[in-house]
Amino acid sequence: MERLQKVMAHAGVASRRKAEEMIKQGKVKVNGDVVKELGTKVGPNDDVEVEGVPLVKEVPVYYLLYKPRGVISSVKDDKGRKVVTDYLPEVEERIFPVGRLDYDTSGVLLLTNDGEFANLLMHPSHEIDKVYIAKTKGIPTAEELKSLKKGLTIDGEYMKAVHSKVMSTDSKKNTAIVKLILHEGKNRQVRKMFDALGYPVDKLKRERFGSITLQGMNAGDCRPLKPHEVKQLRQAAEENVK
Repeated sequence: MERLQKVMAHAGVASRRKAEEMIKQGKVKVNGDVVKELGTKVGPNDDVEVEGVPLVKEVPVYYLLYKPRGVISSVKDDKGRKVVTDYLPEVEERIFPVGRLDYDTSGVLLLTNDGEFANLLMHPSHEIDKVYIAKTKGIPTAEELKSLKKGLTIDGEYMKAVHSKVMSTDSKKNTAIVKLILHEGKNRQVRKMFDALGYPVDKLKRERFGSITLQGMNAGDCRPLKPHEVKQLRQAAEENVK
């Protein structure tokens, strides 16, 4: 027997927190009855419905996508734009992206139907390194980059980097290539931080998520994560829980 919200998360319906909200809102039925108690446990023979749709417990799957620029980090888009699941048309499971990359940002994006796994990786307290390479308009100084590590309050939201370093500069074009490591994943965070310093980001790529890199891949490529890669990500997150 497992808690209902955990079963929903493993089935890829939503994260455990979102599943709890759905239960409290009366959107979940067990054996035909609406259940609103978060402590409810279900077994393999129980019939679970979420918003009228029977819950089918899928085998967990894990994928890596080299997300191109100009693609939405979602499973659907009401404007008809290309979404990340368009690059995995043969996957039958209900996968969803782990976090997101902005429309105009490329790089490492993980997709899964395992809500618990996704929630584990996305929580900032679990301190999973997310490595970004940014091309900035203008060349930030070492002192300015230090302010990113100290943290900035932008539009009432506190943001900080774990590491920042200028990798190269082009004085003629007045541009720089900067490496930035985050543990957070706030909306447009890298761009907002550099905008706050006065150095707009021209191009942005996430090169690494935990131990996962884009080695041997081109934009638009995808592949299943290997079992040891899933294990490494899970262990890294669990070891860093504060």
